[in-house]
Amino acid sequence: MKRFYQTIFYGLLLLLASCTSDDIAIVEEDVEEIIEEIIDDDDITIAATYNILALGDSYTIGQSVCETCRFPEQLKSNLISEFTDEDSFILKIIAQTGWTTNNLINAIFNDNPSNNYDLVTLLIGVNNQYQNKPFSTYETEFPLLVSTAIQLAKNDKSNVIVVSIPDYAYTPFGQNYGNPQNTSSEIDQYNAFAENYCNQQNITFVNITDITRQGLTNPSLVASDGLHPSQLAYSMFVQRLLPIAVEKIQ
Repeated sequence: MKRFYQTIFYGLLLLLASCTSDDIAIVEEDVEEIIEEIIDDDDITIAATYNILALGDSYTIGQSVCETCRFPEQLKSNLISEFTDEDSFILKIIAQTGWTTNNLINAIFNDNPSNNYDLVTLLIGVNNQYQNKPFSTYETEFPLLVSTAIQLAKNDKSNVIVVSIPDYAYTPFGQNYGNPQNTSSEIDQYNAFAENYCNQQNITFVNITDITRQGLTNPSLVASDGLHPSQLAYSMFVQRLLPIAVEKIQ
């Protein structure tokens, strides 16, 4: 678009150089009309590139589902359909199965991503619970990760979405591991802390835990490994995330 305006500008200079004073007055009127038409032309769009960063663990990397099935990829695909054909989206994921808050902190430090992201999602904590880490660790490290997410999101907290922790107690694996009721209770504790912190800091928190708690009555929400969310479950996550993401990016 910038090159387009430069072409017009230089073309007009050449035209004016060959004009008389009377001709210049006429050309100036024509130029004003052309510029007004360009400004008012709704068909002219400027292509934009949006950068998305997804931080987390197995629920973000999409353990046991295809690469395009995980929720960050589905979110990206849905965002593409919401914007013009000229716009593009670049997704970066920093996540790995088994990561605790401490693992994610170290991974972000080692990766050293840029701070130019238009949207950052954060979903972390289940492995703190699963690995029986002290809850105080999460109380310390979760706020640090949120602060880091904000810095990476152009230092703008309105560009950050924190996603609640799924409840694996409502899966075949979770029913046969430990005490499912205790698992759900502890995950509630993690999510309550995260939500309260986000509310206090005016950061968007999206609850998707209730979706995963349908896993026993609706097995199609559980991946083939009997533990992680399926493509369908992630699409239900995205249904909640998409309108919020669109609003933030626009």
